[in-house]
Amino acid sequence: MSKNADLLALIGRILMTSLILVSGTGKILAPAATVAYMDSLGIPAPAISIWIAAAIEVGGGLLLILGWQTRALAVLLSVFAVVTAYYYHRNISDPNQLFHFMKNMAVTGGFFQLMAFGAGRYSLDARRVGGA
Repeated sequence: MSKNADLLALIGRILMTSLILVSGTGKILAPAATVAYMDSLGIPAPAISIWIAAAIEVGGGLLLILGWQTRALAVLLSVFAVVTAYYYHRNISDPNQLFHFMKNMAVTGGFFQLMAFGAGRYSLDARRVGGA
């Protein structure tokens, strides 16, 4: 990748991650409300699921910004985004839910790009032997 492409890859990772960091932080800051919502949707074991989801979102998001194990994280986060779309936004007859479902699919497309092309030069992956 060119120098500009590497910078764009970093900015892209930060922008994609901002969405999941806000979501994960919200779960941590308001667990009771989130557990109740998860329970209403039929999410299995919501009192445990919330912390798994928060760890994936916050932990995975921070690691993605750093560009550590980017391709593997992109696989995990794309699966998470698709599962989340199914459980949280499956009522696609509701325009708001359809919008959020499609947002998750668009973010999944970004994760696919990371799987294909890696994190770029401005990443921990690039510092490892073999590069990004």
